[in-house]
Amino acid sequence: MDKSELRKHIRGLKAEHEAQELDRLSRLVVDAVRRSDQWQRASVVALYHPLPDEVDTRPLIDEALQRGATVLLPQVVGDDLVLRRYTGRDSLQKGAFGILEPCGPPCDNEQDVELIIVPGMAFTTDGRRLGRGRGYYDRLLPRLSGAWRMGICWPFQIVDDIPTYEHDIRMDEVVTGTLCAQ
Repeated sequence: MDKSELRKHIRGLKAEHEAQELDRLSRLVVDAVRRSDQWQRASVVALYHPLPDEVDTRPLIDEALQRGATVLLPQVVGDDLVLRRYTGRDSLQKGAFGILEPCGPPCDNEQDVELIIVPGMAFTTDGRRLGRGRGYYDRLLPRLSGAWRMGICWPFQIVDDIPTYEHDIRMDEVVTGTLCAQ
C-alpha cells in the first residue's frame, strides 16, 4: 500500500473500535510509557494533546507536570510545530485543526528535550512512522536531535511496512501497551 492507502486502512481500523475500547487501549499504552526508563528519567518532555482518534496522552501530561517536569506541547504555526510550555489545563486554547494547544512561552532550547512522545497513523516495529501527511513531525524531530523518540499507538496500528523517504526519522521505540519495540 502507498501512504494514502495505508492512512485510509488505519482510519477504517480505528472506526471499527468503540470509544470505550480505545480508552482501554490508551490506558495500556500510558501504563507502558510510565514503566519506561526514558519516561521515569525525563525532566523535559514533549508530548501532544490528543485528537479523538489518537492515544490519550492527557494522563501523562498531568503526571509529568505534577512531578515537576517541564512539559512541552506543540502549537501549529504555519507549516511548523513550535513547542510551548504547558502549565495546566487553563493554558490551552483551540488552535489549528481544532487541537488544543498551549499558550505558554515557547521552548527556549529545544536541545533540552530529553523525551518526545510522537503520535502516528501507523508504525512498524523497527520505528518507521506514518503521520497524517502534512510533515509537521518530519520538520520538528530533526530539531530535537538529543531527545529519545517514542512513538505511541494502539496495537492495530502496527504494520509490516511503511514506505519511507530519506528525510523520515525513525522512532527509537514504539509503545503500544502490548508491544515495545526498539
